[in-house]
Amino acid sequence: MPLPRKIPRRALLRQSGAGFGLLGLRGLFGAEATNPLGLKNPHFAPKAKRVIFLFMHGGPSSIDTFDPKPRLVTDNGKPVPFKRGLTFGEDAVRGLMKPLWDFKQHGQSGIPVSSLFPNVATCADDLCVLRSMVGDGVDHGAALLQLHTGVFSFKRPSMGSWMLYGLGTENQNLPGFITIKPSLGHGGQNNWSSSFLPSDYQGTAIGNSGMKVEEIAKEPVPYLISKGLPAEHQRYELDMLQNMNRKHASANDHDPELEARIGAFELAFRMQVKAPEAFEVDRESEATKKLYGMDDEVTRDFGWQCLLARRLSERGVRFVQCSHSYKWDQHSELQKLHTKNAAEVDKPIAGLLKDLKARGLLQDTLVIWGGEFGRTPWAQGNDGRDHNPYGYTMWMAGAGVKPGFVYGATDEFGYHAVENRMHLHDLHATVLHLMGLNHEKLTYPFAGRNFRLTDIAGSVAHGIIA
Repeated sequence: MPLPRKIPRRALLRQSGAGFGLLGLRGLFGAEATNPLGLKNPHFAPKAKRVIFLFMHGGPSSIDTFDPKPRLVTDNGKPVPFKRGLTFGEDAVRGLMKPLWDFKQHGQSGIPVSSLFPNVATCADDLCVLRSMVGDGVDHGAALLQLHTGVFSFKRPSMGSWMLYGLGTENQNLPGFITIKPSLGHGGQNNWSSSFLPSDYQGTAIGNSGMKVEEIAKEPVPYLISKGLPAEHQRYELDMLQNMNRKHASANDHDPELEARIGAFELAFRMQVKAPEAFEVDRESEATKKLYGMDDEVTRDFGWQCLLARRLSERGVRFVQCSHSYKWDQHSELQKLHTKNAAEVDKPIAGLLKDLKARGLLQDTLVIWGGEFGRTPWAQGNDGRDHNPYGYTMWMAGAGVKPGFVYGATDEFGYHAVENRMHLHDLHATVLHLMGLNHEKLTYPFAGRNFRLTDIAGSVAHGIIA
């Protein structure tokens, strides 16, 4: 019995075998010159070709990592002498709390790094430390959305999606935008969504924060058709399915969502047949795996993420995000838990920077490190810190930024950005600039107006550009 020409959307999704989980796969598709993911010319000569974002979900404490504050040492325990912004734990505010780790200067640049990051400290001369970051979100959900999409009140395209929209992809069998082990909370998929941009530009999630590396490594690419069949048989099945999908699409005025799913199947097939090698991290030499800390249970998880990020980046993936989720939100037990967190990521991050540099990839790969905000200079409870979006630290390394350089400053307590204030809009404008994109020209018409990643704000921080 033939299917009716008009069927409910949910039935259509079931009969075409394309559930909502396949939306992320759309970001993989790219082949013909007519495809939206074909390579596009940048607005001007880029400094960087690709981005690796190392996201520390929860908000690491800047004043315990990369922004030393001697005043907090001398005033430790004293009442907070300035007006506080909006905070979460108003009833738990205690006196000022000194940094819980010692700082030392490292490298020829003399950049101070706390003892929390001894391995990253060996890369100090490659870091461009941004000490004057500012965001608007005090809670995690709002802060994550603004960091990833530029706004926190509405669903908007993510930074990786804008980048893919502006530049296209260099690999026809891999996604152009991949997020590894993302958190499903605090905005979840909205943090790698293409929103109103065509679904071609959506990020593709490899696993999630609740999965172990072993689970993901076993099957990073989901099978959409019969697993285990020879490629020619899988191709035959897919052709039959696609014929049915195209008939439905034609009968429904070429529904763009269904057209996107048709492309998603093609993309998934290409990944299954041609791209598994990119995910085979175990093919790396023992020395390389050890460099990333994969020989140690403490560092294995994030080491696997960082090494996979390097493998994907060198194969033309435009934007890769690694997430250490959701571990840095220490309202209490900061000394104990920040120590544990840093131990899990310190060696892998340093390994990534050194490996990229040795392979000649750091010169055109922009590495970004940071969380959704920092933490307060006063204690919360006995040894915790509250959220602080008013002045915190991120750092960059690699393509186009000044190495061994500190940009901006917070006040003497590490609470407010007071010098070269760098709002998240400015961060986004600067990252796009390094990729050869003018943030004011990278726009998309939707709902009667042109939208952009930086909304109606943002200035390029030319002071950090080499």
